[in-house]
Amino acid sequence: MNKENARKLWKIIQEAGDYLAEILPDNPNHPKGRNSYAHVAICVKNKFSASYKDIPDEKLYEVIEFIEYLKKNPN
Repeated sequence: MNKENARKLWKIIQEAGDYLAEILPDNPNHPKGRNSYAHVAICVKNKFSASYKDIPDEKLYEVIEFIEYLKKNPN
């Protein structure tokens, strides 16, 4: 992904993390609370089999749609 798109995507990940910070459900694996930013980044990495920076530019909008899905379906 080019630098401009990577920056844009990171900002979207941060905004999603802010949004999810208080609404992610508790998890026994995270007794001190969940890191919502890491949650979004890991979900993106798992879905696209690559770090957000390494996803091809042509999948940018697909990644953004997935992040919106995560916001609507916190888990």
